[in-house]
Amino acid sequence: MMFRKNLLSTSIALTAVLGANQVVAQQQEGAILEEVVVTGIRSTLNQAIDIKRDSMQVMESIVAEDIGKLPDNNVVESLQRVAGVQVTDRGAGETNSVLVRGLPDVSTTINGRTVFTSAGRSVALADIPSTLVSRIDVSKSRSARHYENGIAGQIDVRTFRPFDFDGQRVSLAGRFVHQEQAGETDPIFSALFSDRWITNAGEFGALINVSHAKTSYRDQTITVGAQVPFMSENPVGPYGALERIFPDNDAVDESPIWEPGLDRGLPTAPGSTLPINGEPAEYYLSRDAYIMSDFTGERERPGANIALQFAPDDRSEYTFEAFYSGYRNNSFNALHFSFVDAWWDLAGIADDITDTFELYEDSNVIRSRTVRDNFSFVSGDYTDEKTDSYLFALGGEWDLTDNFTLNSELVYQESDFESEFFAMRTETPRYETSVDFDGAGGISFANNPATDVDESDLTDPSQFAMAAVYDNAARESGSAFTFTTDGELWTENPFFHTVNFGIRWDERDATVHSREQVADGLCTDFAANADDCAFADIEGLHHINSGFMSGVADVPRSWVTADASYLADNREHFLGVYDLDVNDPMLREFRIDERNAAAYVTTNFEFTLGDRMLDGELGLRYVDVQTDTAFDDQETGDVVFGTTETSELLPSAMFRYHLSDELMLRLAYSETLRMPAFGDLNPTIRYFDDISGVGYGTAAGGNPDLQPTTSENIDLSLEWYFGNASYAYATLFERRVDGLVIPFRNSIQADIDGQSADTYIVSQPENASNGKLQGLELGFTYFPENLPGAWDGLGVITSATFLDSEQDIPVLDDAGEQVDTDTSPFFGVSDSSYSITAAYERPRFDARLSYIWRDDALNRYEAAQFANPLSIYRGAEESLDMQLSYSVTDDLVVTFDATNLTESTTRERYGNSPLHSHNTFLYSRTFALGARYSF
Repeated sequence: MMFRKNLLSTSIALTAVLGANQVVAQQQEGAILEEVVVTGIRSTLNQAIDIKRDSMQVMESIVAEDIGKLPDNNVVESLQRVAGVQVTDRGAGETNSVLVRGLPDVSTTINGRTVFTSAGRSVALADIPSTLVSRIDVSKSRSARHYENGIAGQIDVRTFRPFDFDGQRVSLAGRFVHQEQAGETDPIFSALFSDRWITNAGEFGALINVSHAKTSYRDQTITVGAQVPFMSENPVGPYGALERIFPDNDAVDESPIWEPGLDRGLPTAPGSTLPINGEPAEYYLSRDAYIMSDFTGERERPGANIALQFAPDDRSEYTFEAFYSGYRNNSFNALHFSFVDAWWDLAGIADDITDTFELYEDSNVIRSRTVRDNFSFVSGDYTDEKTDSYLFALGGEWDLTDNFTLNSELVYQESDFESEFFAMRTETPRYETSVDFDGAGGISFANNPATDVDESDLTDPSQFAMAAVYDNAARESGSAFTFTTDGELWTENPFFHTVNFGIRWDERDATVHSREQVADGLCTDFAANADDCAFADIEGLHHINSGFMSGVADVPRSWVTADASYLADNREHFLGVYDLDVNDPMLREFRIDERNAAAYVTTNFEFTLGDRMLDGELGLRYVDVQTDTAFDDQETGDVVFGTTETSELLPSAMFRYHLSDELMLRLAYSETLRMPAFGDLNPTIRYFDDISGVGYGTAAGGNPDLQPTTSENIDLSLEWYFGNASYAYATLFERRVDGLVIPFRNSIQADIDGQSADTYIVSQPENASNGKLQGLELGFTYFPENLPGAWDGLGVITSATFLDSEQDIPVLDDAGEQVDTDTSPFFGVSDSSYSITAAYERPRFDARLSYIWRDDALNRYEAAQFANPLSIYRGAEESLDMQLSYSVTDDLVVTFDATNLTESTTRERYGNSPLHSHNTFLYSRTFALGARYSF
């Protein structure tokens, strides 16, 4: 097995300086210095602590206790307990997105190689099963040796290799995970086979690791619609009492009466007014809709890793790896949408119109109301998605001399994504609807005693007429060829003892195709045969859900929609009924070819300052990126070509001062960049009709002139390593970000075939914002030694992150011209988050109880045609998880784990005000029983 001289020498130097009495089993670069038997929680923590301490970067690591022992279903779930890491998008039976120190722009690599999913710039980490993972490194500061992309940091996922083990290794693992809301129990299986042999030609090793995970899920969501103005009970001008006030209502002289897309919304103080024909008129704010979404599905993730290693002698080593990750998802959304903005016939509800609604105290915001003769539609939305990603790598490492090591690698990867979406809406009038907008609130439907049907029965298909059909699809693909060469020279200089250098050449392409077909209207507007439109009479078309939001909100538990599987099986039939194209009219949106050339040089230094060692690394990275684009306008058929080129010189500097045998001070400076997303470069504008009756459509397009976003990063860390699996640290950090991409909006007039709107609010990205993020991270892990009796093995693992962020947001007028500048937090940044884990370890048993919490955060902006505050804040999120493990024998381990034990709900609000509720999410608890056999 090869040794890298600088790693070995640095390890010896650190051992001498720090007085360490442990030998690390596996260094960051993968060289095994000495075999250490790795079992139990504390041994895993010791490995992660050693990686953190020995690294030049500010970083955290997760090390699998044993093959497949990471307790989570995917890499994102494993990262949620790492200090400075926040996870979002808890849905579909898992956690999907990861933020590092509040920022989503994370560079993702596998075994140090850049990877991506389809036409994106990064891999979907949720697609990587944890059973394929030996270690995860989160680098929060950057070296010039690192790939330059990713302002937030870099996450490197490491898989197993045969030379990681002494000899033959076999591990079989299985878990059965029960999703409580879905009422299903699904399997997760993995198997690893590894061996190594000594032959006359040298040492050879082979490993195969396969995994397959299935997940059935159910997410339930209540959404309170747009907050828009209504006339008060004392109407002015042509309005009636409680009539909705549209921005450009033709019944009045002045237009617009109010501006859509206000950052903070319309005033909510009692007595607030709008100008009606030049006169102030009091208004109320209320919602236009109440939406229930019952989202169910089944997802599968196959994965595999093959690694072959060959060492002909102790000065050279060759590695071939193939990595595959797959994604299959079939989902169905039973959507119920009720308009609740009706202002007519309120006199039929109560003698006094003020008895039909209730206001929040000291405001003009309606908390609950009852309306007559409103309108509902339900939609059966079917989605089928598939991803296949492959990576192949061949590389070698050579000790050319005692002082010079060279390694080089060729990597090819490709990733393809396909999606199909088919939805059918059915419509019905409502007699009377009562709705509560507070929090999850509630909604109920009354029966009209004058009719022969029960209008309160939402499961009766005879009350629904077949309406709009949507047929959408996308096909995205990407591939890349990457060549890297890295060298390491050990010098005779007593201070700058090591020089590292390297080059990287990457050729990347990405292509996106899509189709969008809509038949917007009643089925009878398109079908030649009326029987094809008889929703109640089509056998197999009906789906009725049950148990919706039980115990969370006062809402109907069931309603009828078009059935997803029936829609999927009969798609071509319904396309024919609605006179849509039954072939696949998929058109190309864009093709991008990008060349990335980079070179770096770093030098490591160390010298004695006083009686203590100061060491570190200085580096420079030069990057040159050329992006060639071809965008297809699907309306005109024109192709727009373009080329952009970016060159950046990115310095980095890291210093470590060993204050004592246990105490280390670390300072790091680096510069990083983020290239624009490929889709954001597309100049083609896509138009979306006004399907909610607000008076405006929306439109979106990209910007081919987008520039990279750059960041200057500073980290200052004090670390205290004071015992076995015990340490504490505090890190201050700052990110100064230039050229943040944010949406610019303006109103335009357009006549789009097949759409009713003539006014559209267009959103396009611009490098229009600068920002700063600063914060403090705290971490503390402590396993007391020499605890008496059964107390021995008790420990605690805690971390907390405190963030403060601000970005400049341009304020625009109707023409899209900037008239002012506002300040807001970064999207997705919670001011505080923490995790605490109580751990208990005995010779054959260990247990963890983990609580994770993150504060509310500005999550995104709402569609700009609404009057409610544009910003949407996601409320605080929490999860209580448990893990138990028992070693039946030295080879057999059984496990039990549970997630989201408190079955907490998550809420969103417009403008982060209790007056402006928006979404309420109910996610499932999970329980899993598993076993792992290794020998």
